[in-house]
Amino acid sequence: MRWGEKTGCPLTLRRCLAVAKVAAGQSRAQAARELLCATSTVVSAVLRYQERGREGLRDGRAFNGQRKVDVRFRETLCRVLAGTPQQSGWRRTTWTRELLAREVERRGRVRVSPATMGRALASVGARRKRPRPVVRCPWPARRRRQRLWQLKCRATYARPKEPVLYEDEMDVHLNPKIGPDWMLPGQRREVVTPGNNRKQYVAGALDARTGRLTWVKGQSKTSALFIDLVRAVTAAYPKAKRLHFILDNAATHSSKVTQKALAALDGRVVLHFLPPYCPEGNRIERVWWDVHANVTRNHRCKSMEALMGEVGIYLEARNAQATPSPVLRAVTARRAA
Repeated sequence: MRWGEKTGCPLTLRRCLAVAKVAAGQSRAQAARELLCATSTVVSAVLRYQERGREGLRDGRAFNGQRKVDVRFRETLCRVLAGTPQQSGWRRTTWTRELLAREVERRGRVRVSPATMGRALASVGARRKRPRPVVRCPWPARRRRQRLWQLKCRATYARPKEPVLYEDEMDVHLNPKIGPDWMLPGQRREVVTPGNNRKQYVAGALDARTGRLTWVKGQSKTSALFIDLVRAVTAAYPKAKRLHFILDNAATHSSKVTQKALAALDGRVVLHFLPPYCPEGNRIERVWWDVHANVTRNHRCKSMEALMGEVGIYLEARNAQATPSPVLRAVTARRAA
């Protein structure tokens, strides 16, 4: 046992402990239970000791020579993983351990088995994950950054008489969104789905200064839903001279019905459109993410009315806890000083 500790190999030490326990009179099954290993491991250790003595307990891989998965191998593997198989000339669209082994070998490294490639992937921290689908903005990068900066400045320095609001719509599905949750080992929580999905929609406008949300509900995502939201916002800000909406390029925001309704407000509502496919520029997207995380994900509501009631309760509680933006707090502090 002292010799096994000096080797520095945990596998060798476990074989030494197995031999010592069997020599002390324990059965092979009892020794395996105490060492938390298979009985065959104890049997193999005893046979190796009987055939070759103490040296037979050493790990046989110690005599394999130079390691195959070295620093240069890992660097090549990381370069391969940075691209796709098709970029490397393969027809397949996703990597497998076998294909990675062939590609790394083609780039001048040693050939390894799929099992060894799996350990190499673990050593560089690689994991199997779902890719994130994205849509690129068709605008030039400079024009896109300039537009986002202009909208950010408008929202940051909004005045009380001309509030700036981020507008967007959210889909609410009766079939729950399935998301991860904490569970005990051997247990998997069930979420009963109604089967036939139903949808309703929530249109909201987030005040850039105060963080308060004004919202309306609707059965369909049409121009009428957006017009209802505009009317709700104008009623919530009766003293505002002009209302600035930052919103995406959905067809309902620029339809003829919407333009006619906005014209009836005598220019009190001004629309500022984000660049195409730039949801990161709309701060209300974070609110919808919180609603899904707290209400719609893994929900157990049996009716659409109950689910929309839960959404309304959450949004009202959020408004009760809404705090002004950091810029507004800093301006207020300077004025107080």
